[in-house]
Amino acid sequence: MNVKIIISVILVVVAGLIIFQFLSSQSQNDSVTSYEMERLDIKSLFDVYGINNEYTMKDGKRSWTNMKFELNPESDELYNELRYDSNKKTVVIYPILTESAYYDEHGYYSYYKEECDETCLTVQIHSGDNQSLFNSSGIGFQILKLLGYETLSDIDVDKNPKILDKYDKVILLHNEYVTKKEFDAITNHPKVIYLYPNALYAEVKIDYWSNSVSLVKGHGYPEKSIGNGFDWKFDNSKLEYDSDCTSMEFYSIENGFMLNCYPELVIHKNQYLLKTIKEL
Repeated sequence: MNVKIIISVILVVVAGLIIFQFLSSQSQNDSVTSYEMERLDIKSLFDVYGINNEYTMKDGKRSWTNMKFELNPESDELYNELRYDSNKKTVVIYPILTESAYYDEHGYYSYYKEECDETCLTVQIHSGDNQSLFNSSGIGFQILKLLGYETLSDIDVDKNPKILDKYDKVILLHNEYVTKKEFDAITNHPKVIYLYPNALYAEVKIDYWSNSVSLVKGHGYPEKSIGNGFDWKFDNSKLEYDSDCTSMEFYSIENGFMLNCYPELVIHKNQYLLKTIKEL
């Protein structure tokens, strides 16, 4: 067979394989990102949807474990009062390392319950796809993002701690598990809003090669007597169990303000809280 014909056939086959792989990849991505939404009748400043029938039953009622929040077109005037002020450079840090710590099936909390050994103290870093998880402040993150706030993740700050120097104000969520570099960058910033108690509680380290995060110190490890892994004097973890926030208020510390309750269940319906976050 002519050499040119052979080369042409090979090129056609290779091109076909590349196209097939691309289409397969697109199909997989579509299946991952597709979801079904059900409009929920929930008191909120935003439209609320349940995702993929992910809920649990309690007292005959559905408690949704995956919710998506969207702007209500009829509330533009309200949102204008609450939206991010571009004159005040502000960023929100999504606690992806905390999400990973809580939601690995055989992870940190299995170790804490003495259901497995120290091998459970290294978990894979999650993708952050389910941004309504209570312990990683997913609802709070969604709401602030809808209101136009810029966002980073723990990983962004760990890779480049100086990135926070670009911002006048940093909003921290339930970033319970952070690296030492992230802890230093946050505590050295002049203005931080510690929106969720129990932030900066345990030190972890990231292995970017294996895309994993491991507990280093804190939360009763490596000794049960250890609480805060950074021995941080402003630790306010005792306040995290108040999720009703009926006596909500901010109080000041050296480099910012802390909220005295865990606002995950109320942030999407509390106009006063969202306006205070903007104005602090």
